[in-house]
Amino acid sequence: MARPKLLELPDPPDRPDPRAILREGLPDRYLTPDDIAEIFEVPKETVYQWRKKHVGPPGFRIGKHLRYDPTDVRAYVTQRKNEDQAAA
Repeated sequence: MARPKLLELPDPPDRPDPRAILREGLPDRYLTPDDIAEIFEVPKETVYQWRKKHVGPPGFRIGKHLRYDPTDVRAYVTQRKNEDQAAA
């Protein structure tokens, strides 16, 4: 029996899907921990644990707010892909 398809709500027009941003080009804003969690499909707590353990894409603080440069996130993904290919 086929599984029912989950209802997917469209993103608000003022906040595009961050995964689409990384595919199409650099956004005009820095990414938030919520964006990173959505991009990698992990809980937001995982994003904070990556930062604490110095793994995952590099982030930086603006005051009390954690932000990620999309260029750094793309470089991190490329690095991981290269490491996985070399290990195979």
